[in-house]
Amino acid sequence: MAILWLLMALLMLGVVLLPVLRRRRGTIERVHPGHPDAADPADYGFLRQEELDVRLPGPDEDLLKVLELVQRTRDYRAAAQLLAGTEAEGELRWQRVQSLAGAAALELQQRPGGVHETPGGQWLRVWRAEQPKDAGGAAVHAEFLVQQAWRTATPGTNECRIIMEEARNTCAEAALLAPGDPVPYVMELSIARGLAYPPAEFEQLWRKILDRAPHHMGAHLAALHHWCEKWHGSREQAYAFAEAAAARAPRGSLLAALPLFAVFEHLPEVNLVAGFYRSEVVTKAIHGALHAVHEADPDDPTLPHVRHLLIFFLVRAERWAEAMDQLVHVDGHVGALPWTLSQDPAAEFALHRALAVAGYEANGGSPAGLPG
Repeated sequence: MAILWLLMALLMLGVVLLPVLRRRRGTIERVHPGHPDAADPADYGFLRQEELDVRLPGPDEDLLKVLELVQRTRDYRAAAQLLAGTEAEGELRWQRVQSLAGAAALELQQRPGGVHETPGGQWLRVWRAEQPKDAGGAAVHAEFLVQQAWRTATPGTNECRIIMEEARNTCAEAALLAPGDPVPYVMELSIARGLAYPPAEFEQLWRKILDRAPHHMGAHLAALHHWCEKWHGSREQAYAFAEAAAARAPRGSLLAALPLFAVFEHLPEVNLVAGFYRSEVVTKAIHGALHAVHEADPDDPTLPHVRHLLIFFLVRAERWAEAMDQLVHVDGHVGALPWTLSQDPAAEFALHRALAVAGYEANGGSPAGLPG
């Protein structure tokens, strides 16, 4: 009897999977005519996988120089000077705080320290000890604690709560040191998710952000997580939040792309069918993001975030030429969703890039057809 049930299960599995595999094989044959390596991304001037920078979503030469200097000399002063000269209300300060904190966290992970070894990220501890009233140092320390909580502790445990509470206190300190800076409150949104703020407390925090930077893209991305199904909200709440933000976004704001991030947060765990990425909901979100990218300031520091997510969706929807148009703008940097969710962000990006190139050429495209 057990053998009979096994045979029936295998038969049903074949009925379900065979059409899917046929569709996937058809897609692969269209994408890779003749041979999987028929299209070469290097023909388009794209960097090799090992050359891709996983630290940032897009170029920020000033930040990269500071990171290299701080990590080489273990002297925080260049970082303090960089943040002191970065506009408080803009998106760039938020990204730089995240990157500096992330660098310190990664150093600590790689060099936890010991009897005869100084732990990684020691420059951040020295920064806080020597300049306790520096708003930039407090902000970086708060974000460092937030990242440590998510990386090293299980959500909901006492360990996670202790780190989150320390991060919350440090955010409050950073906010007092720079009253007009929205970044401490933006960072607290991640803490609110980890500590499960009650609705009234979360709304009060969100009001503080809107009072300081009502169209802050980073803040809206952080708040979107709070409303998602896997945290404290639902798909409907997340979509409503994203669509409302997009509707009230001023011209040139990348908030018009927020619905695409909401769709990404609620993708099914397994989806092998390209048709899903051509559905009405996904198509509408893609079009909104494309419009936002077209209208945005080319120097907007959050623009690469939107372009990277567009690449993911456009490739899966087999919209090759549009995917290639986004690739030429961001190739070289892969420190953004969705790649950072992978164990190997560069490899995940390179895979989607190779699919885009192959699909583009299979449909008559060539390097000459892309903008420089």
